[in-house]
Amino acid sequence: MRIAYAVMGYGRGHAMRTAAVLPALERNHEVRVFAGRDAHEMLCTDHDSVEIPVIGYQYGPKGRICARRTLRHNAPKVADLLVAGPRTRAVWREMAQFAPDIVISDSETYSHRFARHHGIARIGFDHVGIMAFCHCDFAPGDALAGRRDGLGYRAFMGDPDRVIVSSFYPATPRHERIRTVGAILREPVRQASPSRGESVLVYLNKGAHQYNAAMEAALRACGAPVIVYGTPERGQRANLHFKAPSQNGFIADLAAAGAVVSTAGNQLLSEAIHLGKPVLALPEDAVEQRLNAEAVRRMGVGTNASLHQLTPGVLRTFLERADDYAQATHAHRRDGLSEAIDLLNGDIAALGRGARNSPGPLAWLTGAY
Repeated sequence: MRIAYAVMGYGRGHAMRTAAVLPALERNHEVRVFAGRDAHEMLCTDHDSVEIPVIGYQYGPKGRICARRTLRHNAPKVADLLVAGPRTRAVWREMAQFAPDIVISDSETYSHRFARHHGIARIGFDHVGIMAFCHCDFAPGDALAGRRDGLGYRAFMGDPDRVIVSSFYPATPRHERIRTVGAILREPVRQASPSRGESVLVYLNKGAHQYNAAMEAALRACGAPVIVYGTPERGQRANLHFKAPSQNGFIADLAAAGAVVSTAGNQLLSEAIHLGKPVLALPEDAVEQRLNAEAVRRMGVGTNASLHQLTPGVLRTFLERADDYAQATHAHRRDGLSEAIDLLNGDIAALGRGARNSPGPLAWLTGAY
């Protein structure tokens, strides 16, 4: 079977999830990855990967997601996508040259539209779809915004023939064709031997925008060695050690850390919980990240705070409770990799036999799916 595996290229979490499942798929199928910038950079060395455009957030001068800049930057891409313009057609030509039998998409819209336009079976496999396809316990005040973002997701992605949602916290599917699995963990994470050291590991998914003076002051005052990933800075400053991206180095530092402070992406939070690390989640200005951060608090494996106004007091209180949070992780470890691979293989086999049962094109509006 020829599988086009498409990956959203904003941040690294989508690529990490993809990297975990690709080896199993590649053993039995011919797979080509179509990935946006960040994901392509991570995957192209070890997999057949083609870079495609990405629609992502833009930031203002204070490090916050800026709706105006995001709209201005992405409007031409969205318009081209909606009318299947030249940029979209170029992506589709790349996909058509591969001639896939099935498309698997991790939050990637060009591939979903390509598959729908060409009548190709498709599987949605990601985390963000939790807002569109599951009942969620949103952060206070986010219920309407969550519904809005879920509808927006379905407007861009459509309704695949099959849906698999991966998450470190439970959620109830809205339909029998939607299946949920636990965290999708990379093999190096699964093989890591965790210990509780003294260091605080900090990860920011867009640190060039998010790392600020308030955060630095809080980290300097925490009384522990701090390792920082995700910023352009390098080297040592006081108790802060700024490191360049490194998958192996990051996993080693994560496994040895005493606590984790990070933006609230599903993938890193999944890995931190699996390795028994207490988490201080700093969600971006996005409903999905606030949903993840609220789950961290509700599960008792950590707490959450403002990404833009982290204070020494908040960080100190978190570290004082770190042992209790770490203990709570034991009840919430769920490795969903094998389950996800089994579901994917079952869906690929069924769809390869023509067992498609996706709803009509307006189902996302009517709530039928």
